[in-house]
Amino acid sequence: MSDQRRNALKTILQLACQLLWVVGLVVGLSGVYLLMKYRHSSLFFSHTYITMPAILALTSAAFLLASGFLGSWLSLRDSTFLQGLFVYLLVVVFCLESSASALAYYHSIKLDTETTSLSGVFQNYTGSSQDPNSRAVDAAQEQLQCCGVHDYRDWLETSWFNQTGGLSVPHSCCNSTFPSCNGTVDQPWQLYPQGCQVKLEMTLQFVLSFIIWGSPLVFLVEFVVLLTVAQLMRDQPFTRYHILDKN
Repeated sequence: MSDQRRNALKTILQLACQLLWVVGLVVGLSGVYLLMKYRHSSLFFSHTYITMPAILALTSAAFLLASGFLGSWLSLRDSTFLQGLFVYLLVVVFCLESSASALAYYHSIKLDTETTSLSGVFQNYTGSSQDPNSRAVDAAQEQLQCCGVHDYRDWLETSWFNQTGGLSVPHSCCNSTFPSCNGTVDQPWQLYPQGCQVKLEMTLQFVLSFIIWGSPLVFLVEFVVLLTVAQLMRDQPFTRYHILDKN
């Protein structure tokens, strides 16, 4: 292989490794965002399995960053050992990304069963700032801009609504565009129209889609990298050995 072609392959490898860094950051941020959403809304989920795609995405991101660093170093020197280690890391990334994408897709089509605990948390609402259930409900309604599980009428069936006189819903249901809103049910246009289950599922669907569609992007970059490394490994210059004189 001519030096010019070999240098061109090393340049392609270096650029592809920089893409690995970018993709690794995107995948890692997707995992962090999913974990943050779970942390803020953990009471609404029936189990913790939905965090598995996030954990695998973060692990994959760490390996992607390590692979990008090793590949950039590899583009500056010739080492059969480093080339083999680099290919091994890419195979590990492929397995991690495949698992993360498969789990993310599975949970994306099972979100309605993942959030079965949502109704129970709303039913146990007390309005007390000391109650973790009540704090979680108020925080979710304010952040997601929603009211009730499906809409504000879900509050009419709660024990808290009856105990407080049956006139208003929690103030966190008030639409921020109506400063004078006090949560009364006779003015429903001042409340958020959508329920929290739909809003929560939309938010999770968005971040899970990043993990799902991040995998094809990783595989495409890996394909280019593997082809480049294969060319470099196939045409590795031979080391010339010489017979040493006895003297």
